[in-house]
Amino acid sequence: MAIWDYANPTRFLRLVQVVLPWLVGLSVVTFAAGLYMSFFVAPEDYQQGATVRIMYIHVPAAWLSMMCYSVMSLSSLGTLVWKHPLADVSAKSAAPIGAAFTLMALITGSLWGKPMWGTYWVWDARLTSVLVLLIMYLGLMTLW
Repeated sequence: MAIWDYANPTRFLRLVQVVLPWLVGLSVVTFAAGLYMSFFVAPEDYQQGATVRIMYIHVPAAWLSMMCYSVMSLSSLGTLVWKHPLADVSAKSAAPIGAAFTLMALITGSLWGKPMWGTYWVWDARLTSVLVLLIMYLGLMTLW
């Protein structure tokens, strides 16, 4: 069976029913191991101290927030060009995940910024663009 055969929603959902429980279990185990190692095994930084451990949550959350936006963009392109039903489902399901990771990146960045910079928020271009990304996610979810 070729990879494009899974563009059929029935075949795709049949595969998902088999693979999803294993992926959920693997995700829970790796997430728990990562959290344990980042908070109990990783050493403190000589300048930042224990606050450097916030970066183990903040950086992946920021990357995943941008990845979800990329998934939504490609899925929306698939919806507009090829009118594929799974592309629309993919875009709609990526929006709440991306919004959650964007909010997590904003919160953890603010928690890290207070001891490092002395303030929770600065109107830097990077921080403001992540806030705009959160507003776009919330706007898209509201429109749907």
